[in-house]
Amino acid sequence: MHTPEVTAPPTEQTIDPAPTTAPDIEKTEKSKPAARNVTAANKAETSRSVIFLDREMSQIAFNWRVLAQAEDRTIPLLERLKYLCIVGSNLDEFFEVRVASLLAQNTIDGELAQHPAFQFMLKRVSTECHQLAQKQYELLNQEILPQLSRKGIHLLRHSERNEAQRAWVKQYFEREVRPLLTPIGLDPAHPFPQVVNKSLNFIVSLAGKDAFGRGTGIAIVKAPRVLPRVIKLPDELSDKGASFCLLSSIIHSHIEDLFNGREVLSYSQFRVTRDSDLWVDEEEVKNLRQALQGELQTRQFGAAVRLEVAKNCPEDLAKFLLEQFSLSPDRLYPVDGPVNMVRLSELIDHVKQPNLRFPPFSPRAISKYHHADIFTLLRKQDILLHHPFQPFQTVIDFIRSAAQDPNVVAIKQTIYRTGMNSDLMESLITAARLGKEVTVVVELMARFDEEANINWADKLQRAGAQVVYGVVGLKTHAKLALVIRREEGGHLRHYAHLGTGNYHPSTTRFYTDFGLLTAHPGIAAEVNEVFIHLTGLNKPKKLEYLWLAPFALQPQIIKAIRNEARIAREGRPGRIIAKMNALLDESVIRALYAASADGVKIDLIVRGACALRPGVPGLSENIRVRSVIGRFLEHSRIYYFRNDLAHDVYLASADWMNRNLFRRIEVAFPVLEKSLKKRVISEGLDPYLKDNVNAWVLDSEGHYERKKARSKQASFCAQQYLMQQLGSLSERNEE
Repeated sequence: MHTPEVTAPPTEQTIDPAPTTAPDIEKTEKSKPAARNVTAANKAETSRSVIFLDREMSQIAFNWRVLAQAEDRTIPLLERLKYLCIVGSNLDEFFEVRVASLLAQNTIDGELAQHPAFQFMLKRVSTECHQLAQKQYELLNQEILPQLSRKGIHLLRHSERNEAQRAWVKQYFEREVRPLLTPIGLDPAHPFPQVVNKSLNFIVSLAGKDAFGRGTGIAIVKAPRVLPRVIKLPDELSDKGASFCLLSSIIHSHIEDLFNGREVLSYSQFRVTRDSDLWVDEEEVKNLRQALQGELQTRQFGAAVRLEVAKNCPEDLAKFLLEQFSLSPDRLYPVDGPVNMVRLSELIDHVKQPNLRFPPFSPRAISKYHHADIFTLLRKQDILLHHPFQPFQTVIDFIRSAAQDPNVVAIKQTIYRTGMNSDLMESLITAARLGKEVTVVVELMARFDEEANINWADKLQRAGAQVVYGVVGLKTHAKLALVIRREEGGHLRHYAHLGTGNYHPSTTRFYTDFGLLTAHPGIAAEVNEVFIHLTGLNKPKKLEYLWLAPFALQPQIIKAIRNEARIAREGRPGRIIAKMNALLDESVIRALYAASADGVKIDLIVRGACALRPGVPGLSENIRVRSVIGRFLEHSRIYYFRNDLAHDVYLASADWMNRNLFRRIEVAFPVLEKSLKKRVISEGLDPYLKDNVNAWVLDSEGHYERKKARSKQASFCAQQYLMQQLGSLSERNEE
C-alpha cells in the first residue's frame, strides 16, 4: 500500500500569549478590517439560495466524496469495497430519513405538493442519487470485483461457476435455502404481501396455469433474513484463492425449481426503502418506552420512498412494483448487481488477506495512567483523550473503577448510543448491584439504536439503577458521565467525563473524537447541575463553564463569533476555527458572514453537509471551508476563538445545526489547561488545515475540489500523521 509522506506541522507558539500569530498554519497580519460591503450583503438577503447552499445537495456531495475513496487506487481493495458499502448505507439512511421526511412534509391528502421549488429540489436529488448509484455499481463491476478476482477473491455469478461449483450451490439451495422460501402467487386470496424495509425479494412472471387451473401470472419470493447474503464455497472448489456467491445469485439460479409445472417468463430481485423515522407523541403517551416499542414493530413497514430492481428487470414488472408501492418512476433505481450493496460487507469480513486492508493500527497505551489510581491522577491534572488514536479503554476503566471503588457513592451517565454489548453498561449494572446511586439518562429516540437502548434501560432498572428518558421532545445528545466520591474529611468530590462522541465500543475505534476527564470543581459541579436538570426537569442554573442547549449554546456561539468581529473592527486579528460534522443553522451562518465582513479570518472543517457559501465577495470572502474524508470518520466537534490570544477552546457534542442548538440537550465544554488547549489545536485543527491528501475544499457554488500537494510540496495526511504521533501503526508493503 502506498503511504503518503507525513511531515510534522511547523512548530507553533500556540498558547503563549506573547506571539501575535493565530494558532494555525498561517500568520494573521495586523491590519485595518475590511469595510463591510453593505450593498452586496443586502442583495444577498433577497434570496436564500444566494446566501445558503442546499442541504440535500450538500449531503449528497458528501457521499460523492466518500465514493472518491472507493475510486482511489492507492487504498487497499477491501477498504475501497468498504467505502462503496458506506455510500450504500448512507444513501439508505438519506432515503429512510431525509427524503422520507421531505415527502411527508409536502404531502397533502395523499398527494405530493406541486410547488415548483419543491418539485425542482426533488428532481435534482433524484438525478444526483441515480448518478451516484450508477457510479457505485460501475466501480464495483469494472474495478473492485475484477481486481479482487486477480487477488484470488472470486464473487461468482451462476454463469461463472463451473460444474462442481454449480453442484455444490444446488445442494446448498436444497438444504439451506429452499426449506425457508415461501413463494406467494398473487390472486384475490393472496394480495401483494407486506415487504419489509430494505429486505431482499424477487418478483416472478409466470406462464401457464397453477395447480387449480388458474392463470396467476405474478409471484413474490421473500429471501430469508436469517441466511447470510454472502456464502463461501468450500476451499477445494476454489482454484488459487477463495470463491463466494451471493444468496441472491443462488435464488436466481434455482428460482424455476420453486414453480413446478409453470414456465418462468422473467424475474428480478427487488428491494424497497421505507420511511424509518419513528414518531411518538411524547406529550400524549404515558409511557414513552412502551409507545416506542410499539413503533419499532411498525418501522419496517413505513411509506415506501425508493425501489431498487435488477438492471435487467422487465419494464412491466418494474411498473407493477411501482404501482404496488405507490411510487413515481423517478424513484425507481435499476442496479447492475446486488440490490443491497451494503451486504457486500460480509465479503470483507470473510477475507483474511491482510494486504488488502489498511495497515493494522492500535491506540498506544498511555503508560502514566496505568500505574496510578485514576482518581488520584485527576486530582492533579485533567486527562485529554483523542480517539481512536488514544484508547477509549481509559474511559471504561474510569467507570469500572468507580463501580468497584467503595468510596464512590454515585455514578450518573448519559447514554445516546452504546450498542448491544458494552463494558460501560455492565459496569453501571455492577455499581447498582453494589448499592451505589446509579442514574442513567437513556435516550430512547437515538435513531436506529432504540432497541438496544430499551434493552439496556430494562437491565439497568432490574439492577436497581434509576433510569430516566431525558426531556420530552428533546433528544439527550450530550455525552456526560459523573462520579461522586467521598474522600478524606468526609467531603464529596466530583469527577467527570465529557466527550464529543458516543459511549459505543465500536465507534470509538473508527470515529475521531475527544474526551476530557476532569476533577475541576467548577466543570464537574456543572455536569451535576445538568443531570439535576435532566432528571428533575427544573430550569437549569446559570452555568459559568458549560454551554447547554437548548438554553445557552446557540447564544454563546453567536456571542463568541461577534466578539471576534468586534476585535477585528478594533484593528486586531480576529480568528475562528471550527470543526464539526455539519453546518446548517442559519443564525450561526449569518453571524459568521457578518464576522467575515468585519475581517475575521475563519476556517471551517465540516465533514458532511454545509449550507454556508464560502468566498463570496462582501459576504464570506474571509471564510474557507474544507471537508476531510479518510480512514476514520471525522466526528469531533471543536470550537476555537482567538479572543485576543486567550485562545478559547471548546469541545462539544453539538454540530452547528438547528436541531442540535434548539431541539436537543447538548453540551459544549471548555478546555482550560494550556497544555491541553495546545493539544486540541495541534491534533484536532492544525493537521486538518494542512491536509493535502484527504481534504476537499468547498467553493461558493457548492462544489468540492480535492486538495492536492503543490509542486515540490510534501504530501500531508492528517490522520496518518496522528496515527504515527499518537498510536502504534504497523507499516506493511502491499503484495
